[in-house]
Amino acid sequence: MQTTMLKAKLHRARVTHSELEYEGSCAIDGELLDRSGIREYEQIQIYNVNNGDRFTTYAIRAKDGSGVISVNGAAARRAAVGDIVIICAYVGLSQSEMLNYQPTLLYMNENNQIARVGHTIPVQAA
Repeated sequence: MQTTMLKAKLHRARVTHSELEYEGSCAIDGELLDRSGIREYEQIQIYNVNNGDRFTTYAIRAKDGSGVISVNGAAARRAAVGDIVIICAYVGLSQSEMLNYQPTLLYMNENNQIARVGHTIPVQAA
């Protein structure tokens, strides 16, 4: 049996481009892909903090160091330039693989640069 677990997260990235007439996908700064472990053409989930939309697409590589987060094709109707998004990738793990597993969490600043890296999500007090 496998359990679907969070693999990687780009937390609070800002959309830099929204390209309706593009074939599809989400272009992500190549350095962010490398640091997060998200592979080009890997399925990703995007959660738009501004409007609550959640949608599925796949990652493509944008220029390294560019800070690009470009939502393309039909998904461009779900995210505007300047929107804050959370981009997640998931992985299926066996029970034994889950024992010491930790996701890669990249927390972004307003310029889509990594502000900090984590492997656990801190619990907020109620």
